[in-house]
Amino acid sequence: MIVRFLEVAEAELEAAINYYNLKKTGLGQAFLIEIKATVSRIANFPEAWQPLGQRTRRCLTHRFPYCVVYQIRDDEILIIAVSHLHQKPMYWQGRL
Repeated sequence: MIVRFLEVAEAELEAAINYYNLKKTGLGQAFLIEIKATVSRIANFPEAWQPLGQRTRRCLTHRFPYCVVYQIRDDEILIIAVSHLHQKPMYWQGRL
């Protein structure tokens, strides 16, 4: 299945990478690797993760306090948000 990020989700990912790189050299790269692994799990098992609505789900990362919010569409998985778990919950709903 094709995986596609909304532009705003890509921007969130970049912002988080930059934040972690400022905290510690290489931590941003570790975050990116974790997000890629999470997206891979989603692509392999799209219906395995926590439902948030009819088509919307989220998958938690293992190492960082983030989740990837996504929708299963006809022939693609659309990444809606790369969301910090301790900040504004459900802020991404306006993107649907």
